[in-house]
Amino acid sequence: MAARIPTPRTIAAVLATTTAALLLGACGDQTEAGRSATAGGAGGSGGAKSDAPLFASLPADIQRSGVIEVGTDATYAPMEFTEGGKIVGVDPDIAEALGKQLGVRFVFTSGTFDSLITSLNSGRQDIVMSSMSDTVARRQGLDDKGAKTGNGVDFVDYFVAGSVVYVQKGNPQQIRSIADLCGRKTAVQRGTTFEEVVKTRSKECEASGKPAVMIESFPTDAEARVKAGGAVAGVNDYPVAAYLALKADGGNAFEIVGNQIEAGPFGIAVAKDRPELRDALKVALAAIIEDGSYKKALDKWGAGTGAVAAANVNTGS
Repeated sequence: MAARIPTPRTIAAVLATTTAALLLGACGDQTEAGRSATAGGAGGSGGAKSDAPLFASLPADIQRSGVIEVGTDATYAPMEFTEGGKIVGVDPDIAEALGKQLGVRFVFTSGTFDSLITSLNSGRQDIVMSSMSDTVARRQGLDDKGAKTGNGVDFVDYFVAGSVVYVQKGNPQQIRSIADLCGRKTAVQRGTTFEEVVKTRSKECEASGKPAVMIESFPTDAEARVKAGGAVAGVNDYPVAAYLALKADGGNAFEIVGNQIEAGPFGIAVAKDRPELRDALKVALAAIIEDGSYKKALDKWGAGTGAVAAANVNTGS
């Protein structure tokens, strides 16, 4: 949901209405109805044994269950979205590759993006994998005003992306870049890093004597506002905006303008008190980078430009 820089991820609903059966609407409360299992090798039956190479690196409770519970916001194609009643995309495919190394299944549950870390810290999920930008604020448990709201999380960084501006096809308002958004209505997803990018731009507008950006924040589907003409532009993570421009209305609804802004890493979020799980995920990520299954997962969705060369922890700014 870069993320997408604080963050990232919201086009499934528009694609559902503009490309017929491409996507089915999902997302909502984190309930059993929202679950979608991603196969990930041995251990799925809940047993405590596996021949997977990295199974022994996992915490004992996950070895016993054979499952890693994943919080996500499945409205962010191509990174994570719902199709045919199942959560699919870049993140689920990477998780499947990780699962083969670790000998467990990654089970995705969809919820609203701005609730994912809260769910993680409450113990409802083991990790968050939702195109979430690795930021210092998230690692320290700070909200957008700098107030302490939790213990923070660690990130295993697995993808790199920046924010980008998208507009209606044909660019009727002649928006060339984020610099043209002063005084204009701009749609973003609430709780994301690209919302923060637009807030920063708004302050720059005011500092230069121009009107502030008229920011409209939505829990999901901000692009619908742009499509309807209620906002002159939207800001989203680059891979999501690119997929939106390619797929919505057969490629006739949106286009990208300008360059990527503040590119940074997406990370798998893990609670601070679970370093063993964090380290197991890092080693597994290194393994799938090495064996090529990571690249295969990205290339399947046209997301290869966001690949990382190595597995790292907490590299975001």
